[in-house]
Amino acid sequence: MAMESQESTSICSHCDRAVPSSNVNLHYVHCSRNLKKCEVCGDMIPRKHAEEHYLSTHAPVSCSLCSETVERETLDVHNGENCPQRIVICEYCELPLPAIDLFEHQEFCGSRTELCHLCRRYIRLRGRFVHETSCNGLPDEVVGASRDSAVAAAAAERDQRPQTRPGSAVARKHFLLTIAITGIAVVLGSFFYQRKASSNELH
Repeated sequence: MAMESQESTSICSHCDRAVPSSNVNLHYVHCSRNLKKCEVCGDMIPRKHAEEHYLSTHAPVSCSLCSETVERETLDVHNGENCPQRIVICEYCELPLPAIDLFEHQEFCGSRTELCHLCRRYIRLRGRFVHETSCNGLPDEVVGASRDSAVAAAAAERDQRPQTRPGSAVARKHFLLTIAITGIAVVLGSFFYQRKASSNELH
């Protein structure tokens, strides 16, 4: 069975495209005369549109907000994330303002207080989220009263414990004193008895 012959191809040294080998010279003449490779992106651009392509696609542009010159490819990122004059929203009062002023504004704005409708306490705006996650919903008066009740209950429990009566302590002291005196008397009596016995032996 006969096989169809495939025409060989060659790579154009100007545009790097594969073209039939029989047409490569003609293609090269036409390609180099009419097309130009963009030095930035490598696309083949008609020579008459090369400058327009560069200006509209690659030339640095000036930011309309801060006047900083940036690459055209990064302009959207600059406008959305980096431009100091881009408009941002304060997380506390939702006021739109330039990003360069946000930190100073939020330092002041976050120090303002608002009434918590659950516990009736005034909370700084910058601590509002943490407070809302831990707020028990009880006013300060109730919390204080609960704390006072707990203290009072502990005191009452302490008062109910059996205590040593003052009379028992006095009786114990008298008992110990009596033992001490008796011991001293025994020692002295023994001492005098021995002296008396010794003096009788000498006579």
